Amino acid sequence: MKSDKRIANSEAHSDGFCFADEGSVPIQIEILSSSEKQIKKWLALATFFLFSFFPIALLAQAADIQHVIVIGVDGMSPNGIQKAATPTIDSILKVAAYSWKCEAVLPTSSSPNWASMIMGAGPDKHGVTSNAWQPHKQTLELECEGTKGNGKASGMWPTIFGELRSQKPESKIACFNDWLAFNRLFEKGVVNRQRDAILLQAASHHGYKGITRMASNYFKRKKPDFMFVHLDYVDHAGHHDGHGTQAYYDAVSVADEMIGKIVKAVKASGELEHTIILITADHGGIGHGHGGNTPEEVNVPWILTGTGVVNGELQVPIKTYDTAATLVYLLGIKAPECWDGKVITQAIAH
Repeated sequence: MKSDKRIANSEAHSDGFCFADEGSVPIQIEILSSSEKQIKKWLALATFFLFSFFPIALLAQAADIQHVIVIGVDGMSPNGIQKAATPTIDSILKVAAYSWKCEAVLPTSSSPNWASMIMGAGPDKHGVTSNAWQPHKQTLELECEGTKGNGKASGMWPTIFGELRSQKPESKIACFNDWLAFNRLFEKGVVNRQRDAILLQAASHHGYKGITRMASNYFKRKKPDFMFVHLDYVDHAGHHDGHGTQAYYDAVSVADEMIGKIVKAVKASGELEHTIILITADHGGIGHGHGGNTPEEVNVPWILTGTGVVNGELQVPIKTYDTAATLVYLLGIKAPECWDGKVITQAIAH
């Protein structure tokens, strides 16, 4: 077990992400006339006001983002990353915009939080209030509805999966989930590829192996526009052995290894410079469980890395449902008006 980390904004030195070294950019000295200086001043002011009042419209054209990957590690707390051996995440943090205090919704259970993450709103809006929720048993009157792959109303709150399919019909969308109940949280018929964990592996809580292999191979072959990968092993360790135990930290290290395999697949595909990866979680935990409102349960990691992403710890509040709003922006589509999430523009280079 390692001591708490203090991430420096320096070049990464492992097999994780390593993007442009800003220190290598040459400094150019310009000699300008007074009139040229005045023009440059007015251009700078104009740019400032444009970014101040229309940040999203301008930023959407700033980076060449072609692929967005979410790696959601069930039950992985900030403490888990800071105390476990995580060489891949360590290297990513050096070239990432990150927060250790992204707030999960209450209750801090899996379904309400995975749903909020992809639905851009909390349980009071989307109605997913527990792990017992089923789309055909929706009891809340919804303000808006998503659309199935066949164009019909889904009967559930709109998700990033459905919105991407609706607004960009030719998109390649994939979901690989270690937790078998995850795929009920998005509209039917909207993904090109969806795979659950291999049953025998899932039964022994080793579903992450097949999920990682399938996701990695699929990205290399198909290069999807959006891919969601769910890994469950850390949550199992939290329940079985307890959060903050060596077994829990060992499980976080396994998750880090799986993340490394996915990163290597992105590199091997040749799409690294066009890809953004978000690493996050649905909840933390305390003792052998979660569901409450303690900081250990509520605070989750939010780590964004890739093209056009700033480098450093974010100092703005982040709710888990801000994830959906940020992702749709990165994918170049519009968020439904009923969503509450906001784009974390501070994570994206202007």
